[in-house]
Amino acid sequence: MLDIIKNDPWLSPYETTIERRHSYYLKRLSDLTRAGKISLSDFASGHQWFGLHRTEEGWVFREWAPHATEIFLVGTFNQWQRMESFRLEKREGGVWEVRIASGQIRHGDLYKLHVTWPGGSGERIPAWAQRVVQDEQTYLFSAQVWEPEERYSFRHTPFRPETSPLLIYETHVGMSTEEEKVGTYPEFREKVLPRVKENGYNAIQIMAIQEHPYYGSFGYHVSSFFAPSSRCGTPEELRELIDTAHGMGIAVIMDIVHSHAVKNETEGLGRIDGSYDLYFHSNPGRRYHQAWDSLCFDYGKDEVLHFLLSNCKYWIEEFRFDGFRFDGVTSMIYKSHGLGESFTEYGNYYNTGQDDDAICYLTLANHLIHEINPQAITIAEEVSGMPGLAMKPEAGGYGFDYRMAMNIPDFWIRLIKEKKDEEWRPSAIWWETTNRRADEKTISYVESHDQALVGDKTIIFRLIDADMYWFMSKLKKSSLAVDRGIALHKMIRLVTATTINGGYLNFMGNEFGHPEWIDFPREGNNWSYQYARRQWHLADDRNLKYHWLGDFDKAMIRLIRSIPDFQSASLVKIWDNDEDNILAYMRDELLFVFNFHPQRSYSDYGILAPQGEYRIILDTDDKAFGGFGLNDDSIPHFTRFDPLYASDNKGWLQLYLPARTACVMKQT
Repeated sequence: MLDIIKNDPWLSPYETTIERRHSYYLKRLSDLTRAGKISLSDFASGHQWFGLHRTEEGWVFREWAPHATEIFLVGTFNQWQRMESFRLEKREGGVWEVRIASGQIRHGDLYKLHVTWPGGSGERIPAWAQRVVQDEQTYLFSAQVWEPEERYSFRHTPFRPETSPLLIYETHVGMSTEEEKVGTYPEFREKVLPRVKENGYNAIQIMAIQEHPYYGSFGYHVSSFFAPSSRCGTPEELRELIDTAHGMGIAVIMDIVHSHAVKNETEGLGRIDGSYDLYFHSNPGRRYHQAWDSLCFDYGKDEVLHFLLSNCKYWIEEFRFDGFRFDGVTSMIYKSHGLGESFTEYGNYYNTGQDDDAICYLTLANHLIHEINPQAITIAEEVSGMPGLAMKPEAGGYGFDYRMAMNIPDFWIRLIKEKKDEEWRPSAIWWETTNRRADEKTISYVESHDQALVGDKTIIFRLIDADMYWFMSKLKKSSLAVDRGIALHKMIRLVTATTINGGYLNFMGNEFGHPEWIDFPREGNNWSYQYARRQWHLADDRNLKYHWLGDFDKAMIRLIRSIPDFQSASLVKIWDNDEDNILAYMRDELLFVFNFHPQRSYSDYGILAPQGEYRIILDTDDKAFGGFGLNDDSIPHFTRFDPLYASDNKGWLQLYLPARTACVMKQT
């Protein structure tokens, strides 16, 4: 019996399905590795064969295009003409190839494929292109020869990510600049990485790396899977960014998109050889993603597995990424993409609605990634709650190291929108922040980029709204909305970050309450970059209140990192009272006490805690963090003996708990 079932007897009725999926993964692994004669990493080496490569004799180019009848390599080196010396020849298995003499192609040249198929022809970007650029006048994309005389040489290798716990700063290079423009890899390296280091995070998760035609897609409509986005700079500059992060002790996780592809035909994989189903499903209903206006991969095809697995290996080996956050896992593993489904019982995960080929691909991908780098980090963005995502394949799982706790941000939004402050029930807060499978690690977060997009609101905006425009200066009188927002912003983050069982994530700028939404340049906003940037000066200006939130975040992260293996330390709820809005729990020798009530402050509030002396080491109400300083952190607190609880080594800790505050106490 697989461990996933041993750990959760409620899965026993679905043992046959779970075993079948596991056996299918083992069969596909055996098929791809020729029954173990080669490794999965050997199989996933397509990027070393397909595409354009320099050889001792010159150049060789290969493309898989079985439906094509004629292919030419055209570019600046032949005036974009179909010349006989650049005609590809068809080889076995639908592979086309051309060899080109030295000197005919040079670094920086632009090129495409001119493909002919039954009934038509057109120019295409090669599927395996490792560099794609956009013409500033025509806005057309072309592949570019990238063979610089000197490639960037990594200095900080090998690198071992710190994951105890994993503290992720989610980033987007293009919108990380203060100026109204697209930010670059060098700017991010020089200006943002030092902030991440100072803030105490030990990982960054970078979005929008794979090339995408539409900037406003946030990088989720990928066209060229092997090409780092040229909007932000060169491949060498990206390599230097990653190497610099490693030198600071910061892991670099890539937000990888294997859940779908842009439907564009001239830039992407759509009809690259004239057929509709080369990389995608033959059935139009499964090929087209109605909600995302994109194309869905057919994970049952060996060629698709070859392409996507090679893509994972490419980013790890060529750029030294430390792992991946897989986007849209729910969309992959359900034939319905998870749309319109409730997932209220285990049967929803084991009926005929799942895509076993997609599940198998994800398991193979995790197998491969950890085969290449056993220290790699993989995270699943999955909303349905599919059991086993973050369990090892041999246990019957899909091999991810972590899964996103996507229930938590949804919970905070519902709470703020639907409940009065006095109705915030600590029992519900505890349940949502700790509700997870015991055998799977999660990444907890209050909000990611999803909650900051135009049409939605960040937590700080939901709390303060328009008052942010008028009352965030220390030089002006405050407002009740601002005072409330600042207090709750800290409390929400503290309870979310300190109840983790794996890691914590924050989207860049949200730690200091970055105002307004994220809106990329588009026709509807006159192609403005006003909201596609980060206003770092707000956090740096000591005359503004934003720095209070940023300073608290630093202190909170520093506290978490001060406890070895914080995420694994025993987490025990010791008190909750919904009527009083009080929640208290312990982790190691730390005691966390929250008073969520908006008006009631409590004197000598009794909490049953392990006997001993306690001192406040972090207080959301500290004046340094924009609070009112109602507690004196220099005073020690002692438990009061109670014979009823003496055998349990517990006593009554009597505390002053101001309204809408939280404190962390250390047992000494």
